Amino acid sequence: MIKTSSSLQDLRRGIYVKAKAEPSWRFWGLYVHVCKLETLREAYELAKTNDGAPGIDGVTFEAIESQGVEVFLERIQNALTTRTYVPLRSRRREIPKDRGKVRVLSIPAICDRVVQGALKLILEPIFEADFQPGSYGYRPKRTAHQAVDRVARAIVEHKTCVIDLDLRAYFDTVRHDLLLGKMARRIDDDDVMRLLNLMLKASGKQGVPQGGVISPLLSNIYLTEVDQMLERAKSVTRDGRYTAVEYARFADDLVVLVDAHSRCAWLRQAVPKRLRQELAKLRVEVNEEKSTTVELDRGESFGFLGFDFRRTRSLRGAWRPQYMPKLKKRTALLDKLRAIFRRHVSQPVNRVIEEINPILRGWVNYFAVGHSSRCFNFIKDWVEKKIRRHMLRARKRQGFGWQRWSKRLLYETLGLFNGYRVRYFPSKVSAAR
Repeated sequence: MIKTSSSLQDLRRGIYVKAKAEPSWRFWGLYVHVCKLETLREAYELAKTNDGAPGIDGVTFEAIESQGVEVFLERIQNALTTRTYVPLRSRRREIPKDRGKVRVLSIPAICDRVVQGALKLILEPIFEADFQPGSYGYRPKRTAHQAVDRVARAIVEHKTCVIDLDLRAYFDTVRHDLLLGKMARRIDDDDVMRLLNLMLKASGKQGVPQGGVISPLLSNIYLTEVDQMLERAKSVTRDGRYTAVEYARFADDLVVLVDAHSRCAWLRQAVPKRLRQELAKLRVEVNEEKSTTVELDRGESFGFLGFDFRRTRSLRGAWRPQYMPKLKKRTALLDKLRAIFRRHVSQPVNRVIEEINPILRGWVNYFAVGHSSRCFNFIKDWVEKKIRRHMLRARKRQGFGWQRWSKRLLYETLGLFNGYRVRYFPSKVSAAR
């Protein structure tokens, strides 16, 4: 759960316990907690921690603090309590994707981030109690690495038939009426439902905006019944501690793994069929061009959360999962670094290192699991050569300066990033044994 003040934390814990104990309970009297200054103050601190660009009104955190945060929060509280609050239109920004595509990111105004954050603080414990174990996206104390590890452990258990479904423009196609209907099963508070409706309408006729504070929670709520269906599939195929089906979902990235044994052959058709039926109820389209069924025992591979998965034999002859960064992820990283080197061709090397270190640190920390060592060695060698070339070009010379500059100078004196270490999950090791 999100770390908050003690009284708000106690409230969230109490809501969660009640929601977990009574799955059909509908909560009322929530709006008053959303409007409390304590909740709004916590939401503001979370928004400030995440930072981000200003919204369409151009108001920044610096401007708010120069006028007084309490004044700003009291103004929001007054608008909420008098029911005069109306969210502003989000500022749109395009983020480049692969193959020339773009992702449209919506940037709400800071006042709207605070309201969304306050609403999320109160609603999250209710729906967190309903979420399933295989859902990992944007949830408290859950990470992409855990989802990757879940898939790896399923491969160890010989679940080698992988159903990889790609959801077409998922965030843009969420139906507001269906989403509000799902939330109304747990919320019996007209003011909260009205506030949710206002937020959704501000983003358009359908969809949840990517970039909104509450959007990750809403997107998980929308797919909860899909997760529940997959949990039922696990239950009916259970034999002691073993199941013939496993799945992992991170937001709209979903993979289902099925046992390769002949007795489970019927599941290879039944699971995709039921998945499509559940998604059709939500009006979510499956991108058939990108969706596929992969047979790992035939040497095929699949991608999940930026990793490329396959099955190989260990040195002892046992089958094990192998996963490493996808080639296009490595290429995208090198393209970004190459652009920095070009842009700073006349700048001191310290300035270049200052620019590339955070990028390298973030990329390596994400992919520092599994079998990324070879990829990391390639990137480390590539970056080191680029730095050496940059330093020699400043002296109008060619080459890499192997004799002139030692590795110790680059990594210790200049401070070039050197944290290329792969971590391993204990659970995966124990499963392999």
